[in-house]
Amino acid sequence: MKNSMHLMCGGATFATLALLSGCAGGARPDAVSAAEATAIQAPEGPNPQVLLLGEVHDNRQGHQLRYELLRQRVGAGWRPVIVMEQFDRENQDLLDKAQKGCLDAQCVIRVVNGPRWDWQLYYPVIQLALTYHLPLVAGNLSRADASRVVRDGLQAAFDPQGIKDYRLDQPVPAELRAAQQRQIEAGHCGMLPAMMVDGMVDAQLARDIWMARTIREQRPRDVVLIAGNGHVRKDIGVPRWLKIADPQLNVRSIGYLEQGSSNYRGAFDLTQTMPVQPRPDPCAKFKK
Repeated sequence: MKNSMHLMCGGATFATLALLSGCAGGARPDAVSAAEATAIQAPEGPNPQVLLLGEVHDNRQGHQLRYELLRQRVGAGWRPVIVMEQFDRENQDLLDKAQKGCLDAQCVIRVVNGPRWDWQLYYPVIQLALTYHLPLVAGNLSRADASRVVRDGLQAAFDPQGIKDYRLDQPVPAELRAAQQRQIEAGHCGMLPAMMVDGMVDAQLARDIWMARTIREQRPRDVVLIAGNGHVRKDIGVPRWLKIADPQLNVRSIGYLEQGSSNYRGAFDLTQTMPVQPRPDPCAKFKK
């Protein structure tokens, strides 16, 4: 997303529903070791493997580090489906058309272009998918569905089976709602009107659940999720919902984290660190 989307831990602007990126630490690139990468991407067992790769949306070095990890594994023979937060679900038909008719990533970007992302950061991953014929799948809830969730509640985006699978007929655990609320409020520099908070928490939860559902729909294929760090957190993100609906999946997450972050202990299976991407103060407009 654009620089204005990176408030505190990579969250959203005041007016948007495109929530959460995530943040983190490390003064210099700190590579995941070959042994760690092999272990996290090739666990033993017959069940599909799900590898969740986070990002701080505008951090170019983080994008490059993540791409290199994925490229190495694909070059060694791994053939996952690639689910991307950057594509909204209602654009899957366009994405399918682009994958069939495009020879390069720039063509895909042109066909499925949306306004919220710096698409050139995703060019290498999209090109990798085209080169190796890896399916690209739209992973994000539509903006229309997110708006409906804000207005009508979490169940509004899901059919009866989805409500059952993810236990949405029960209240979301209080600690999960509280954690998401803290992330959203921090992402809006503490300036989000109280009347908007509950709806935006529901929208963020709905996005995580939708990504989990999309991942499960790819079975028996292995899956990579490309998404913001907030989505790939084990404690509050997609892995939590996958564990509820499909606990036999081999789910691993890597957070790609900037220097100076905190409160991420135990949030990922592994972390990759990089320097902070220079950007304007995202809270400046709230200080006027």
